[in-house]
Amino acid sequence: MYVTEHHALSGAPRELEDRTEITDTLLRFALGQDLRDEDLFASCFTEDAELDFRPAAARWGAAPPLMKGRDAIVTTILSGFSGRVDTTHQVTNPRIAVTGDTARLTALVEAQHLLTADHDTHALLKNRYDVELVRDGGRWLMSRIRIENVWYTGDPAAIFTDSNRPGGVT
Repeated sequence: MYVTEHHALSGAPRELEDRTEITDTLLRFALGQDLRDEDLFASCFTEDAELDFRPAAARWGAAPPLMKGRDAIVTTILSGFSGRVDTTHQVTNPRIAVTGDTARLTALVEAQHLLTADHDTHALLKNRYDVELVRDGGRWLMSRIRIENVWYTGDPAAIFTDSNRPGGVT
């Protein structure tokens, strides 16, 4: 499930370029959310991408749907945050395994969510990302993202709207 190979680089220049571009894909994912930049955020997904936040959300009893398709992912996440939540994401510990035109990425992402109208209502999450990517010409795109929560603190109401919380309660 996670990338655990004992080497970081085999020495090939193409591999170094791939690893840089793969890491950049996850950085576009994070910054696209933080800036509410639809084009930047969409630029990291395949058209048929899947984003599974259910394992992370289950930690505090939420049940969001599996998000399928680039447009649905972008719309769901950005519309859920726009005007409601301020976010910052930090990406660390990327581990990458490239096999031809596919790759796996494991990373830790810390996500801070604060209600725009009340920064006292906030949630801080440390999540493990398991990402499958495909090469698309000279760039890499995420085809599948699975997010598991390691720990969180604060109020999950700073993440989800009423419709994604159990019983519709924030």
